[in-house]
This record gives sequence, structure tokens and C-alpha cells, in this order.
Amino acid sequence: MPSTRLSQRSSRSTSASRSKAQQLPKDLLSIADIPRKKIDDLIALAKKLKAAHGKSRPSFPLKGKTLGLIFEKPSTRTRVSFEAGMNQLGGQALFLDAEKIQLSRGESLADTAHVLSRYVDGLVVRTFDQSALEEWAQHTSIPVINGLTDHCHPCQALADILTIVEKKGRVKGLKLAYIGDGNNITHSLLEIGAKVGMHVSVGCPPGYEPDRNIVKQARAEGAQTGARIEITHDPMVAAKNADAVYTDVWISMGQEDEHQARMAAFARYQVNSRLMKQAKPRAIVLHCLPAHRGEEITAEILDGPQSVVLDQAENRLHIQKAILLQWLGK
Repeated sequence: MPSTRLSQRSSRSTSASRSKAQQLPKDLLSIADIPRKKIDDLIALAKKLKAAHGKSRPSFPLKGKTLGLIFEKPSTRTRVSFEAGMNQLGGQALFLDAEKIQLSRGESLADTAHVLSRYVDGLVVRTFDQSALEEWAQHTSIPVINGLTDHCHPCQALADILTIVEKKGRVKGLKLAYIGDGNNITHSLLEIGAKVGMHVSVGCPPGYEPDRNIVKQARAEGAQTGARIEITHDPMVAAKNADAVYTDVWISMGQEDEHQARMAAFARYQVNSRLMKQAKPRAIVLHCLPAHRGEEITAEILDGPQSVVLDQAENRLHIQKAILLQWLGK
């Protein structure tokens, strides 16, 4: 009998641990925090919301809830998609310019976080350091969603996967080539690619590689899902037989003083017709926008038939609504 009870307790403990591992975390700080199954759930929910958008009688599952947005960086897609998404779900959004609240006059982040937890039901934070985002999460009792940091951009990566699924029918086993800087977008693409079984090949200049720890973790995750993670300094190798080709600006917010050095370093990492010949004939082109035509991508490619950047941008709205429902609809 004792051994049977021990076995039952062990079984319940294992089941509880597995259930906990599949639960959403309190906050959405990075793709690494989201269980694989929950990524599938978010994509499925976003597809459902998109299909219903403007076609059925609206429901307001977040009626009476308020979302705060604290942005230390400029934004178009992230801000508008979260505000519009919250409104469409029946809630309201409050934009809080970091320069116009008491944070700018020396109030501690902790005090601000504690107070806002009493006022709103969730926060989207767009900031520089990932550590600052983590501090917001530490001091709030409400969900904190990463609206972009220098380290990662999880909401964008989720919209990217939604777009690839729409255009290709699946992501598992496909190859995504990312050409350019090993930046926050790259990090989230590596993390999500590894989780969903999509091969990710990054073509970047020497010295601009993605974070080694993220690459290591993505390779470990990919070993379980069948995803291959490749980092190369040859953009043509990265683009070879790709199902999707992705790029981003060469100079991100806060890097303006590096303009001359970066323009020289990235000169041969442009997504153009020559590079696209390396990819599969029906490869799609993605860009998280804003884009600089003639720099990281040519106008011919960005505005051409293989480009899905406007669908990708629209999908920020639908994935944001899915995120809001999952994190604020509890």
C-alpha cells in the first residue's frame, strides 16, 4: 500500500508539474517564457479573431478593463494595434508617455508600478533594457506585456508566425532566412522558430551576431522540435532554399551614432533580386517595418509580388487581440 500511495502521489505531482509547465506566465516578457502549446493556441485564436473581424456581431469580452501603455520609444504598429485591439474587445487603452508621467521627475519605477497596478488591468511596456521590463513585472500585480526592448520583440514574432502560417499553411519544417543585424527581432525569431520547429538561418556581418545564449537555447529547443538554427556571415548561404526571407532596418532606435559604421558593415546584406534568387521561387518576403527602401531592402522587393509586409503589419492587430484575451481575460 505505501508504495502504491507513493506512486499515486508521484503521478499527481508529475501531472501537476506538466500542467503548470503548460500554463501562461503572469507576464509576456519574451517568447522563451511561452510554452510551445500556448504559441499554437495564440496563433489559432488570432486566426479566429481575424476571420471574425468586421464580419460578425462584435462581442466585448474585455468590457470594463483598462490597458496602460508606457512607451519610452516611438511606435506606430505596436501602439495602434494594442489601442485598437483593446477598443475592439470592449476595453479601453491609456497611452502614458514616459516623459509626461512622474517617472520623468524621479519617481521610482517600483512606486509607479505599484500604483498603476491599482488603476489598470495590464501594462504594455516599450523600453530599452530588458532588465527594466523585468523590474516592471516584478513590482506589478497585473500582467506586463513586452511592447519591445533592445533584447527582444515577442509580439512581432508571434505576428510573423501567424503570417507564415497564413501564406504557407504551416511553419514546421520550413526555412526562414533572416538577413541583417542580430537584433531584438532576430532573438525573438530564433526563440519562436525553435519552439515551432521552423529552421532559422541568420545571415549577418561579423560582430553583429545574435546573442550567444539565445542561439544556444534555441539550438537546445530545436533539438526537441526538429528546428535547425544556423548563423552565417554569408547572406546567400542564409537565403539558400528559404521559404521566407526576413529583414529589418540596419540602424535601430538608439543606434543613430553608429550610422556610418553600420552602413559599411551591412552593405552586402541587402535583400534584393539577386539574393531572392537563392530562396525558393515562391518564397515570401517579410519586414517588421518601418523600412528604408534602398538600404536593407530594395523597393522592387518590398513592393513586389513576394512581399507580405502589409499582411504582416495587419496581423499585429489580430495577434495583439489574442494576447490581450489570454493575459487580461482571466
